[in-house]
Amino acid sequence: MYLFTHFTSEQENGEQIYFSVSEDGLHFNDLNDGKPVLVSTLGEAGIRDPFIIKNPVTNIYYIIGTDLRIGAGKGWHVAQHEGSRDLIVFESKDLVNWSAPRLISVGVESAGCCWAPEAIWDVEKEQFFVFWASMVQMDGDKAPKQRMYAMYTVDFKTWTEPFLYYEAQNHTIDMNIVYEHGWYYRFMKDETTKRIIMDRVKTLTNVLSEPIHSEVLANFEGVEGPQTYQLPDGDWCLIVDQFGSGKGYIPLVCKDLSKGDFRILNSDEYHMGTLKKRHGGVIKISEGEYHTLINLL
Repeated sequence: MYLFTHFTSEQENGEQIYFSVSEDGLHFNDLNDGKPVLVSTLGEAGIRDPFIIKNPVTNIYYIIGTDLRIGAGKGWHVAQHEGSRDLIVFESKDLVNWSAPRLISVGVESAGCCWAPEAIWDVEKEQFFVFWASMVQMDGDKAPKQRMYAMYTVDFKTWTEPFLYYEAQNHTIDMNIVYEHGWYYRFMKDETTKRIIMDRVKTLTNVLSEPIHSEVLANFEGVEGPQTYQLPDGDWCLIVDQFGSGKGYIPLVCKDLSKGDFRILNSDEYHMGTLKKRHGGVIKISEGEYHTLINLL
């Protein structure tokens, strides 16, 4: 069973949080009659890129997202260079009753934005490792560049100091991290080429990474918002938002992340729901949570 949190568009109410559920991770049904489940009126009065994660110790769910509303009409240049440096956080014990949203300022002082925050539980540190993209001009830069920054938290209320986590020759945004067999696999959008690239590291803060070549990903242009999760049969599913063509998410599957041997599914092999889904997050939930959601929303 799976819960997909996402936004839909730049239209009215599109930049808020919507829920969809699935039994198999490939066929999703929209909840709440296709209306937003969570709404932010803080900051820029919108939330994009909502990512959901559960604390394995306290069993509290958190949704974190980008404080941004492109529908306000300021444009992408302002969003990148003069945008919000806040994350928006919701929390819940049961996926149905959620706290009011709160703003968390995390960006480094010179950051132009804080985009697509995600997190993964660091088993060794017993904390969340939180990461996001910021447009920053560093010493020696001719122009600002999108880089990945990170910090730690146990409760999304108190934080360590943010630090530079990852940078490449090109702009990099939309990182997603999953763990398997002693490796952290990282998927991210090369913002210059508009493709998803992947690598792996032994520890979350290890600067030495192993690039993984995927022929399919190397030739799949105009995608962003990668999300990776395991299907019931153990295969890995990578969904990517086809922003370039405006078609929303599409799944790719593979058996071995270390080989990057993804296959793009045919249209009859999946159903992403009625709503077009934009950059969001997918999490496994229990059968009881699944039925509670479909009965109440």
